[in-house]
Amino acid sequence: MISEYIEKAMEKAFYDKLEDGTYSGEISECPGTLAFGKTLYECQRELKSTLEGWIVIGLRHGHELPVIENLDLNTKQEIVNE
Repeated sequence: MISEYIEKAMEKAFYDKLEDGTYSGEISECPGTLAFGKTLYECQRELKSTLEGWIVIGLRHGHELPVIENLDLNTKQEIVNE
């Protein structure tokens, strides 16, 4: 379910080419997910990594995450620390 959530969130990402030729990317539905890269591909990879960390931190701290396309990660589940 988390993989699908990430995929759907990434589909909502917005990218912008900056004046210096680099890229920025963000997912407005997931506040704080912002990334930069020299290429669009690098920016996309960085944004996905940022999103993954954002989800993990949110779940561990009990933050309410946005529901994306009916995918709700806010259900109470035990998180296993490995």
